[in-house]
Amino acid sequence: MISDDLDANHVRELLKLEPNQTCGFVRVTYVSAQTIGVERPVGSALYFLVTPQAPVRLHRIRNDQLYHYYRGDPLELLLLKPDGSSEQVVIGPDIAAGHHVQFFIPGGTFHTARVIGRRRWFLGGSTEWPGVIPTDVELGDADALADKYPAVARELRTFPQPVA
Repeated sequence: MISDDLDANHVRELLKLEPNQTCGFVRVTYVSAQTIGVERPVGSALYFLVTPQAPVRLHRIRNDQLYHYYRGDPLELLLLKPDGSSEQVVIGPDIAAGHHVQFFIPGGTFHTARVIGRRRWFLGGSTEWPGVIPTDVELGDADALADKYPAVARELRTFPQPVA
């Protein structure tokens, strides 16, 4: 039986999630033993929990990612693509309303996200290929990116910003 009385702290404890600089609370669940070259895993996967106090901060990852919805509220995602275009989508359970239960984020795409809805937390997953290593992650500068993406500059500034 699925319990609907979980709160963010309980989810964190149950899944052993730790604070992360880009995506709220995270636990890496898989890193491929197979490698590309010497150090790069073929793939990786993680759980992540987002709350209003622990958001997805503006960042990009060199690698392709696939976001997955698991539990909780929907996640509003803003993508700033390398070609200069942008996109806003919702990752969540209501597919009839246009939510995505999985969503592909091309490598090199700056993105940020926030929880929307009433439960105030989002539990999802991300799979990446090739697997992520620390040098693949870059925090974004909202002011610089607002200049590059003027059509969404105002919206971009309403999302959580990286802490210096």
